[in-house]
Amino acid sequence: MKKILLIPIVLFVLISCNKEVKSDVVTVSGRKIMVNNQPYLIKGICYHPVPKGSDKRDFGNLTQDLSLMKEAGINTIRVYEPIEEVAVLDEINKAEIKVIIGFGYNQGGKNDILSGTFINYVNKFKNHNAILMWELGNEYNYHPEWFEGDIKNWYTAMNAASEIIHENDKNHPTTTAHGDLPDALALSMSKNIDVWGMNVYRWDNPETIFAQWEKVSEKPMYLSEAGGDSYMVIEKAGYKKGVNEKAQADATLNVLKKSFTNKNICSGITLFSFTDGWWKAGDNTTQDIGGWAPNSSGVPYDGSPNEEFWGIVDIERNKKQAFKVVQTLYEEQN
Repeated sequence: MKKILLIPIVLFVLISCNKEVKSDVVTVSGRKIMVNNQPYLIKGICYHPVPKGSDKRDFGNLTQDLSLMKEAGINTIRVYEPIEEVAVLDEINKAEIKVIIGFGYNQGGKNDILSGTFINYVNKFKNHNAILMWELGNEYNYHPEWFEGDIKNWYTAMNAASEIIHENDKNHPTTTAHGDLPDALALSMSKNIDVWGMNVYRWDNPETIFAQWEKVSEKPMYLSEAGGDSYMVIEKAGYKKGVNEKAQADATLNVLKKSFTNKNICSGITLFSFTDGWWKAGDNTTQDIGGWAPNSSGVPYDGSPNEEFWGIVDIERNKKQAFKVVQTLYEEQN
């Protein structure tokens, strides 16, 4: 019996070892992001997990986080800096989730645009199946002071970096997370960007940006950030002051509905964000109100971005009311 059973096992192993594994091909067609020639709708979340008491990203809770993301129907995560741990990317891929990898301009010469080392990361991971897109910068249009007072310096650098990526990787588009709608200068100087991400905080209704984008570009776009926090600094619009998960849940519902009813223009959203970040304001060991973000007066429903209250789960991974909203709206898109 042992000899009889051994033959099919050996053959199976040989076939498995010889089988060529290919990563998904991500392209752009008209206003659509395509994965293996099929339209891809981003049902995403921004993800920067920092443990209580720390200010450094840490993937120690990744397994639980991915389980919660799958439960919520999330198919894409957006990270603000490259993930260097192969095991982390492997686990994300095993969960059948894609990643938008973000590169900063000046990160001390490590995987950044200024030094050119970003392309080393691209070439190392361009065949990893978890990769969806390469993202260049996050809301840099709000910070000309980072570029000798001239934002054209950033657009020049971003466009050049995108061209370098195209030369090295034919299977993944480039994108950027622009602060709201890019103006004519940004568009004219950034022709190598394939997909425009936009961080949009227009109260709980981003709908106007879709019509505006349709008039200025034929490229795909998605909301790289949108949503609301779970703390009200004032009582407003029927929402009480203080911790208020209902305000966040209602804002999330409205933002997602408007995004998905405009799928002819919008390729989806990476909602901000997965987990609360206690590192953003005050003491890292406590959850503090306050914080600051540029152009943040459009945050629902108090116009104030309490930076430590943006998660759809809290720091202990307890689900907030917004979690169920995300789960319902993302599942509807199936």
